[in-house]
Amino acid sequence: MAIFGELVPVGGGDPIPLLKKSLLIGRRESCDIVLRFSNVSAHHCQLNVNMGYWHVRDLQSRNGVKVNGVRVTDKRIDPGDILSIAKHKYEMHYSPVELGAVGPPPAEVPDAEMFKKSLLERAGLEQRKIAVPKKDEPDPSGRYDITNDAPDQLRFRHRPI
Repeated sequence: MAIFGELVPVGGGDPIPLLKKSLLIGRRESCDIVLRFSNVSAHHCQLNVNMGYWHVRDLQSRNGVKVNGVRVTDKRIDPGDILSIAKHKYEMHYSPVELGAVGPPPAEVPDAEMFKKSLLERAGLEQRKIAVPKKDEPDPSGRYDITNDAPDQLRFRHRPI
């Protein structure tokens, strides 16, 4: 039987062998890796091999998934990284070469940066539109407009003077 790596509990315990290239981790007996802890969700996270590297994807768990102490929704786990499932920590042991990796690890795009832009913006096909106030409306930035004679034009930090 092939073993594609293992999760070694930090602080001691029996290693958990990774017997398939796609594993469901959770509290339910139907999961590939069953963690019988009350703070682990029924279907907590998914582990998958992609281009020779293990990746974890949080399945909207209540107590989250962390890699090296940073909460993640979808992330590559390098050999030696610490995977935290709820509060339970495991060190990831595997060989990317044995799993089919060629060359350096693929670059990662941080979730927060990726989702700030639309697909068209990320492709370089569209620029973010800047809201321009109408002529009769005050500028939302609080700047003074010399072309506007409205009495409430003078403002200091969004408060009338």
